[in-house]
Amino acid sequence: MEMIKKKKKISFILIIIILISLAIYSWRSHYKSSLEPMTTDDSNEIVIDIPQGSSINKISDLLYENGLIKSKFVFKLQARSSNVASKLKAGQYELNTNMDLNTIIEHLTKGGKSGDTIRFTIPEGYELVQIADKLSEEGFVNKDKFIELTSNKDNFEDRYEFLKELDEGQSLEGYLFPSTYEIYKDAKEEDIVSKMLDEFDKVYKKDIMNKLDELDISLNEAVTLASIVEREAKVDSERPLVSAVFHNRLDKGMMLQSCATVQYILGERKENLSTAETQTPSPYNTYINKGLPPGPIASPGEKSLIAAVNPADVDYLFFVLTGPDGTHTFTTNYEDHMNAKPKK
Repeated sequence: MEMIKKKKKISFILIIIILISLAIYSWRSHYKSSLEPMTTDDSNEIVIDIPQGSSINKISDLLYENGLIKSKFVFKLQARSSNVASKLKAGQYELNTNMDLNTIIEHLTKGGKSGDTIRFTIPEGYELVQIADKLSEEGFVNKDKFIELTSNKDNFEDRYEFLKELDEGQSLEGYLFPSTYEIYKDAKEEDIVSKMLDEFDKVYKKDIMNKLDELDISLNEAVTLASIVEREAKVDSERPLVSAVFHNRLDKGMMLQSCATVQYILGERKENLSTAETQTPSPYNTYINKGLPPGPIASPGEKSLIAAVNPADVDYLFFVLTGPDGTHTFTTNYEDHMNAKPKK
């Protein structure tokens, strides 16, 4: 009996030793893998800005979100074990996915491009020309150069995989993500465009990419629809409803009849359109053409992008502005739609 107990004890100890050994082996493999580059194939150049006062946690978040490191924990552990955690510097860095973790840490301790930073904000629903005008007026870009750069996706296609899904020669209309950005005073037009495309890429991978096959639509169709939703919806809670109306119309082969597409053609956001204006010849005019326009009509924000690929489960085919707060009345048939229109 005593011998059996000893054997059980020895077996238990052996199991514990084996489990610990496996855990150590697994951790070592993970640690070694985390030190290696993200890819050994084609490198992806990534510009990253580390703001002044960033903690090691913030820096690890930025590196991980930009696909430069495999493990935030290993990055912090390696920096601390190398006694450089407190020496990581703010600045703008040009890194790439072929760099191993120690090379990235070395770059961050040397310091990146420094200088005074400035901020600019691009509102949701801005068109490409409006973005160029705003940045030019604020002294951040040369308008002609900015327009030239953004007029053809080929200028940035080698850096952004999602741009390869667009039509040949298509502009970046709709893909310059509206947000508030911090840039260095000496930032070039290319740097600013890249920043905006970086932000779009993040939203695309997080909220859009996995929904495209499910809805059987292309990226360009999703962003085009999102841009119309952005311009038509005034209240965030209604964006999925507006999206549903357009999805339902597309499914039924109905024209979208979006005033926003006509306003895009006219280059003027008129509150009321004449009948003649709704007949303006253009492939972007959804009053005379079935389906979606060839491309986006503005830069949609994240909520409109999400709504475009997540329409509400409703049967609505019409909506009309009825509330002073920008809310609409949604209906399933033309008669109810006409009755819902505010009386003049």
